[in-house]
Amino acid sequence: MTGRMATVDDQATAERDGDTQTDLDARLRETIEAIRPAVQADGGDIIFHGIDDRGVVTVELVGACVSCPASTLTLKAGVERILKDRVPGVTSVIGLGENDETVVSL
Repeated sequence: MTGRMATVDDQATAERDGDTQTDLDARLRETIEAIRPAVQADGGDIIFHGIDDRGVVTVELVGACVSCPASTLTLKAGVERILKDRVPGVTSVIGLGENDETVVSL
């Protein structure tokens, strides 16, 4: 048998980390709900998709935001700044699909 057996301390750490992740998700959702009316006032909306282990939050801008040339500015200067200020651990905010590779055929 390889590896080591899980201990009570390991279980407590996992439960605490799970609680921490749940708290983080709740704070993110609460903060995005506070931002949402401003985005909706311009005909768009913002949907929270998750946060990774590096603190990168993924959101989706929908509605009028899809075709708006200022959506990147809204995402970085608005949403990212507010989330970083209000939710410890957030390092950046990206739009859904922003890290996907784009294949261009010539």
